[in-house]
Parts: sequence; structure tokens; C-alpha cells
Amino acid sequence: MKLIVGLGNPGARYRDTYHNIGFEVVDVLARRGGVEFGSSPADALAARLRGFAEEVLLAKPLTFMNLSGGATAHLARFYRIDPASLLVVVDDVALGAGRLRIRKAGSAGGHNGLRSIVECLGTDQFPRLRVGVGRGDPRRDLASRVLSRIPAEERARLRESAERAADAAEAFITRGIDAAMNEFNREPAQGAPGPED
Repeated sequence: MKLIVGLGNPGARYRDTYHNIGFEVVDVLARRGGVEFGSSPADALAARLRGFAEEVLLAKPLTFMNLSGGATAHLARFYRIDPASLLVVVDDVALGAGRLRIRKAGSAGGHNGLRSIVECLGTDQFPRLRVGVGRGDPRRDLASRVLSRIPAEERARLRESAERAADAAEAFITRGIDAAMNEFNREPAQGAPGPED
């Protein structure tokens, strides 16, 4: 079984914010698979994807971003999922909108959701998919940036990013982490969303 965890903050207040792009990506995967999220053994919503060679569990922790590790680790242990079969999807302000970066492992890189997962799993040796949302105005407080609603003029570009990130997650499921990295760590093709200036 593979576990795809999208990170975000629960509740209507945080819907359509930059920090919730991880939720959006797993929502795209659920929509494509024709499945709906429901309860799980952890403090998370979950949905089972079928139609792949192995079963796939999608999850959205119901804790706030900084506490995502508890639900993620609980699901991984409950279903006996090896860290290499876990993909965590998060926003990344260091990447321009439209950019994706997939890694097999690594530090939290300043992302509090990843830091919580590293602490609760006891390892940083799990794949992660970072979805670029851009830094925005450098004079603006970073927390207020990621927790702000995405302006209408940026919504289409970030929706495309979520779709492309879902493609990357499907590549991870079907072809493995190396294939996903080789295909999706490149610059977006012409006409696709590009990095912010």
C-alpha cells in the first residue's frame, strides 16, 4: 500500500489559501479516482484509491499544519506502510508558482508540517512533493502570505499546479520515486505555469 498525505489546515477559514495546496492535490486525486473522503483510524480524512497495481490511501490530516505528524505517523503505523511508500505533498514558498520538486528524503527545510512528520515518524527518509506557491512580496510576513486566500488572478495557475502535482503523485504510485523525479523536477514546459519573477 502507498500513502499520499496532503498537508493543509482544516476548516472553511483556510480553504483556498496557499498553505492548503497539499489538500488540493489529494482532492484532485480523489476526484480522478471517483472516491470521497471519510473517516480513518487517525485524526484525518482518508479515501482509498483503486485501479492501481497496489492499493493507495489518500489522507488529509484534520490537525493544523504544525501537528500533521501525529495523524500521518498513526496511519503509516496502522497500515504498516514503509516510509519509502509515503508521499507527503506540501506548499513551498521558495519555489515559484508552477514549479514542483520531488525528493526521496531530506530535512524539513523550514516547513513546519514536514518538521512535525519527521519528528513523529522518527525519520526524514520519506518522499515529499513540494508544490511551488511563490514567496510573493518579500516585505510581507511569510505566515500571513501562506495563510492568505489565493487571489482570483492566481487561482487558475495554482489549479494547474495542483493537477500537475497530482500527475506527479500518480507517477510515484505507478512508476516509483525515481521516475517521478526525472519527469517532474524539470522546468514546466512552454505554456505551462512558470516561476514567479
